[in-house]
Amino acid sequence: MADSTINAALNAYNNAAKALGTGGMEARETEGPSFSELLQNIKTDAVQAGKNDEKQSMLAAAGQANVTDVVTAVSAAEVTLQAVTAVRDRVISAYQEIMRMPI
Repeated sequence: MADSTINAALNAYNNAAKALGTGGMEARETEGPSFSELLQNIKTDAVQAGKNDEKQSMLAAAGQANVTDVVTAVSAAEVTLQAVTAVRDRVISAYQEIMRMPI
């Protein structure tokens, strides 16, 4: 009984939204990367920043790097790590919120 009421409400909403030209609750195609592609890009950028930081640190230890380049690489790696940590925290928070939703 409840399922048919919910389905009727969704159909009514979709029909009204389509009549207004805004689209209903069906899946939509979006431009740009998907969520998983976005996370993959963030991971790739973070790993690359870490590798660049290590490279500059090794060059500095060997006396072959400019101190400014080392500090810049370390700062970039630190900012990237902070961004990845913030994204991770938000994903975990969203997951926990979804798990608290009543079914």
